[in-house]
Amino acid sequence: MPNIKQGLRNLKEDYVDGSHWIIRTLGVLVIVYGLVSSVLGLYWNSEPDIAPPPTAQTITGAATTKALLYVANTMLNKPGGYLSNDVSLPGVWMDNIPNWEYGVLIQVRDLSRAMRKDFSRSQSQSTEDPDLAITEPQFNFDSKSWMLPSSEGEYLTGINALIRYLERLSDQQQSQAQFYARADNLTRWLGDVETRLGSLSQRLSASVGQKRLNTDLAGDASATQSTSADSEFVIKTPWSEIDDVFYEARGASWALIQLLRAIEVDFKSVLEKKNALVSLRQIIRELESTQETLWSPIIMNGSGFGLVANHSLVMASYIARANAAIIDLRELLTQG
Repeated sequence: MPNIKQGLRNLKEDYVDGSHWIIRTLGVLVIVYGLVSSVLGLYWNSEPDIAPPPTAQTITGAATTKALLYVANTMLNKPGGYLSNDVSLPGVWMDNIPNWEYGVLIQVRDLSRAMRKDFSRSQSQSTEDPDLAITEPQFNFDSKSWMLPSSEGEYLTGINALIRYLERLSDQQQSQAQFYARADNLTRWLGDVETRLGSLSQRLSASVGQKRLNTDLAGDASATQSTSADSEFVIKTPWSEIDDVFYEARGASWALIQLLRAIEVDFKSVLEKKNALVSLRQIIRELESTQETLWSPIIMNGSGFGLVANHSLVMASYIARANAAIIDLRELLTQG
């Protein structure tokens, strides 16, 4: 009987020791996982560099198509890959780079639509390019879908279709794929860029809160709107979204720098004829200022003239200047 009791006692002690070992092992694994995730998070949080300016191309439209491919590929294949739909650490708790990705994605969507709707068609009644007809809707897929299907998979399908378009565009033996570098096509795409930058500038400026007059119907005495609105209202970006808007603007500007550099190559003759080349270069220079190194570990939200910096207002200044230059450029392109 004592032997049985002793055996049970030994068995209990072995069980307790084993349980303690499992708990300690799990604790060590959790700590190691946390440290690895933190290091990966710091690495993944770095923004990609801007590509060198494109060289002159013998095929009209090749520079713009290659720039769009580079921007889309970089969004998917930068350190950490595509993070907007991550469900595991460290991606699940990162929000700066996912917002940066969204800013890039919006520009990819706008240009892919312009290429399908305008750049690849000679007139409104012409047939759209079959590969660009695939590219545009693929890039408009949900940006946060994890699987069945994943966002990356859908965007990759769009990239592959864009590669096929570039291959056909570069083939001198066929004439089915075209890119028309005309002033009216460029003006329409720049109109989309203008509205995107205008919205970003307003959202960035609203970081400190502003009282604004309602100018929705200004300029048209007969204009109406669906529901009535106050003549004056206050807009303010919630404090939890300030860094989100900032990084979305950084991503959009990063993408536009490369796209506009390619536009300079493909539309050079049009821009020179309109004496607008320097205007485009000034837009690019303003956007390049948005990519300066951010030395603060967090996005500061000081008042406009306070002791603490307001990074959103600085970004809004660059964005607004670029937007104003785009308005001037569009006016130049519409002139005879």
